[in-house]
Amino acid sequence: MIIANPIYDVVFKKLMENEKVAKFFIGTLLEETIESIELKPQEYTYKGELETSEGIEAAEARLRQRFSIWVYRLDFIATIRTQSGELKKVLIEIQKAKNLIDLMRFRNYLAEQYKKEDKIDNEKIELPITTIYILGFKLPEIESPCIKVERNYRDLVHKTTLHQKSDFIEKLTHDSFVIQVERITDRYQTRLDKLLSIFEQRNFTDEKEITKNYVYSPDIEEMKTITEILHYVGTDPKERKQIEIEQEAWRSVSAMFEEKERRYQKELEAQRKALAEKDQALNEKDKLIAELMKKLNQDKK
Repeated sequence: MIIANPIYDVVFKKLMENEKVAKFFIGTLLEETIESIELKPQEYTYKGELETSEGIEAAEARLRQRFSIWVYRLDFIATIRTQSGELKKVLIEIQKAKNLIDLMRFRNYLAEQYKKEDKIDNEKIELPITTIYILGFKLPEIESPCIKVERNYRDLVHKTTLHQKSDFIEKLTHDSFVIQVERITDRYQTRLDKLLSIFEQRNFTDEKEITKNYVYSPDIEEMKTITEILHYVGTDPKERKQIEIEQEAWRSVSAMFEEKERRYQKELEAQRKALAEKDQALNEKDKLIAELMKKLNQDKK
């Protein structure tokens, strides 16, 4: 079956618009049954035009002269109620490339969510937060395709693990889940394996890596729904066009950041070289002064 690559925001949005799929996705990662869910995609569109001026790097100028930079982003916020009745706020972030600016955006966005009050039945409340990061690049230190970063309560006086949780602490700290799509292999046994299989970055049908051949046979209802949605998005011309627009925009932005990174490294190297030459000159000056002082002392004697 041909399906769209869900690493793109516009594709992932189609999945999360389906309540059954959203519950399955979040519930499988959290290993909890989701009784209810309210999903609020946060949409952002950034546009920037080139203003011709001297000093703009040639590569960046050529890039911007082709078209205005257009970036479409989705940050997913889900308010969930688990089977035990616990309320949580789940933040879902997709990041296709490793850029420093996006790391800072994650941190700023997380800070904004901690500051924001939520409303449940018209009552203001601060909900505990859980984050899910879907990464299109590899973390070199971690080989697992899916990890959970969780907190434990430790009594440091008695050196024991505490099993009782505090509402105050829960609202100030959070668990986090990280999916590395580049490390997903051909496992298809557990519910988690089956969920991760849609993100597997293999068996693409074209060089653009927008669609791929899904080689598994869905054997649970939620996976059948997921693959049907992804098949529609991957084969409908209008939906595919939206993916291509997003892909081209992010390629352009990545090229800009790569050029700026190269320029930064070049400037940094020049500064290091200048400092090294300055240090060498100071050392030679100190050596000369020491020799003159030594000669002066000898002359005095």
